[in-house]
Amino acid sequence: MSRADLISLLYIVAFALFIVGLRMLSGPRTAVRGNQVAATGMAIALVATLLDERIGDWGLIVAGVAIGTVIGVPSARSVKMTAMPQMVALFNGVGGGAVALISVVEYRDAGAELPADALIPILFAALIGSISFWGSNVAFAKLQELGVTKRRFRGLTVPNAVLAVVAVGLAVVLAAGMESEGLFWLMLLVAGVLGVTAVLPIGGADMPVVISTLNAFTGLSAAAAGIALDNTALIVAGMLVGASGSILTKQMAEAMNRSVASVFLGGMGAGAGALAAGDDDVDRTVRSTSAADVAIQLSYARLVVVVPGYGMAVAQAQRAVADLAGALEQRGVEVLYGIHPVAGRMPGHMNVLLAEADVPYEQLREMDDINGEFARTDVALVIGANDVTNPAARSVPDSPIYGMPILDVDKSGSVVVLKRSMASGFAGIDNPLFYGEKTALLFGDAKASVAEVLAEVNAL
Repeated sequence: MSRADLISLLYIVAFALFIVGLRMLSGPRTAVRGNQVAATGMAIALVATLLDERIGDWGLIVAGVAIGTVIGVPSARSVKMTAMPQMVALFNGVGGGAVALISVVEYRDAGAELPADALIPILFAALIGSISFWGSNVAFAKLQELGVTKRRFRGLTVPNAVLAVVAVGLAVVLAAGMESEGLFWLMLLVAGVLGVTAVLPIGGADMPVVISTLNAFTGLSAAAAGIALDNTALIVAGMLVGASGSILTKQMAEAMNRSVASVFLGGMGAGAGALAAGDDDVDRTVRSTSAADVAIQLSYARLVVVVPGYGMAVAQAQRAVADLAGALEQRGVEVLYGIHPVAGRMPGHMNVLLAEADVPYEQLREMDDINGEFARTDVALVIGANDVTNPAARSVPDSPIYGMPILDVDKSGSVVVLKRSMASGFAGIDNPLFYGEKTALLFGDAKASVAEVLAEVNAL
């Protein structure tokens, strides 16, 4: 078997493992194994690439692997689940930045000698990779609520359109045959500015869509770089990431009843925290409750639906919630979990947290499945979820989240909300649910509150 045949065989095995691993990521039960399978495929693809006779300086390769390992492994192992969206944004940005740098090197070394079928993918990879890198860094800063990124920067639609036209125009000029490293760097600069200004206006509630969109961008840029470099691994892996990211973006946008264009052109969130127009006459008196009262309600219910949100993630309360559910089940109470597609800060955030706490997968119900159960639910226990339970999405046309499908917790017999304070959610708007006649609020840290309720349940 020749070296070329061996490399091709290894690539085929790697690609099969990529696809199997990606398929296994679709469920909490198999997600960990899927990661391991895909990582094995990537290791095989890496070995196959290193066997290529075109590989250059081995010293630089070893140094790069060492630096990446020293930085990446400790970061991935130490990151908290609440910060996982930020980590995803950073790692995605690194991928886009790497593709942009590869494009710079290829253009600098070959320039006008590149054939059109290699030059055009290089330009595409540089353009999209630069947007992804800088946009992902801004997404990280927004999720981390750093500095000025917490603000909304409105009125950037026209400047963004101009930047996009300029960046594409420069790419077209370079593709037409004008060799200029200066123009190439200018294109990268304009694309980078576009990546920053495109994400800056977007409100917090839209960040899951932004992250998946940038992820798709990175994948597509990697696939384009693979075409230019004639590297099968980059092409296949990039297309898998690009396709899955695009599908996820579409699903996230549909879950919010938004179009992807409306997310980037308008966005929601970061408002004043008040109720939408027309709700000024709402009685904003809230009814607080105690752990003992909540325990009684839960213990004598037939069906309890737990609705987790980012507040549960921040408090790391998922294991306490699972323990409470176990105690209720021992008393004959049926417990289900209502999962909204965009609960938390990234797709699947709540599923991962609850799977980590060994919550049975059968109890996790997606929004479309659980909404039909709320009419027979005795108690809906909302833990740190705000925007995904906001009835203004159904009834207030002026609300920024109007039309977004929500979890119909207000149709339950009673609603208990665990919150630290009356602060608004990530979308920056108030929630009329908290002032409803059937709603009671238990204030405090979610983990501590759940533990107190569990103690009271056990004492009954």
